[in-house]
Amino acid sequence: MNIPRRDFLKTTLVASAATALTGLKASAVETGAAGRDYYELRAYRLKPDAPHALLDAYLEKALIPALNAQGIKTVGVFTEPEAKDGPAVWVLIPHASLESVGRVTAALNRDPAVLAADTDYQHAPTKANPAFDRLDSWLLLAFAGLPQLAVPALARQKAARIFELRIYESYSEARALNKVDMFNAGEIELMQKLDLSPVFYGQALVGRDLPHLTYMLCSPDRATHAKNWSAFGVHPVWQKLRDDPQYADNVSKITSRFLVPAAFSQI
Repeated sequence: MNIPRRDFLKTTLVASAATALTGLKASAVETGAAGRDYYELRAYRLKPDAPHALLDAYLEKALIPALNAQGIKTVGVFTEPEAKDGPAVWVLIPHASLESVGRVTAALNRDPAVLAADTDYQHAPTKANPAFDRLDSWLLLAFAGLPQLAVPALARQKAARIFELRIYESYSEARALNKVDMFNAGEIELMQKLDLSPVFYGQALVGRDLPHLTYMLCSPDRATHAKNWSAFGVHPVWQKLRDDPQYADNVSKITSRFLVPAAFSQI
């Protein structure tokens, strides 16, 4: 059977998300739809030293307006100037429900602007100059402690800002859920109190390198961010959580990425 590319992508995304949800603990499944966002986090991997004007044009002129028209008003687009594993453009797409993921994907497949953009974006002149090299995508479920995306004030003001994307891998699903519990027990609230400006926290449901969680912080600059992180590290709330035996060994690897927003990013 020959399935059109667009229908295949839509069907695969929804099926993968459903499969992932059935593998979660019952408590996570039961509470997942109770007002908590889902996030699609994309990493468009680029060839070394390759320009990404074609990709940027697609994101700015086609994808983001189409997502906005579907009710997704805040789409984040970021680059990583200090990437150690190759250049990439990161895209964050929030959804109010799992149903929205499939519905919006189907709508994009019919959007005239997105279809028109395919001429240049999908069909680069040669395979030596594609819009991107590879595309990674993760589906995340928001934590109960921050159930919806929090657009930072700096983004609303169009002010200078940087973001830290932090990924915490765990050696088992149970320990990953335990780390989620630890965040909900006080880490999120403390980060908010210390002006680390959390944007989102998400448990990874679908994607590579599972199990893990991902979250994003925002600051006006690296120096302010480092100062606030230092305050977090010595705060008694964090130290109490860190030393609590029930939360021992729930993180096996931490990856930190500093991102800067594209000029057209809505976050």
